[in-house]
Amino acid sequence: MIIKASAALRNDYTSISNMAKETKEPIYITKNGEGDLVLMSIDAFEKREQMLQLRAKVLQAEQERIDGAETLSVSQARERLRERINGI
Repeated sequence: MIIKASAALRNDYTSISNMAKETKEPIYITKNGEGDLVLMSIDAFEKREQMLQLRAKVLQAEQERIDGAETLSVSQARERLRERINGI
């Protein structure tokens, strides 16, 4: 976990920006010794958002399965994919 004071962000933005890009980790910014913000690179943020969206879709699919939605075997899913590919 990377923690930096807000003064460091004001005084050395470039260094902190580079750190966020290199580590691809969030940087916690404190103000008066208390947590205030989290800073991360755009690439790391977008990757995180994609992961969260994928997890939401997986959870939705699992809930639909639990609720009785039709399921497919692996071979059935492959066959449907082949049909779609051949149809394009």
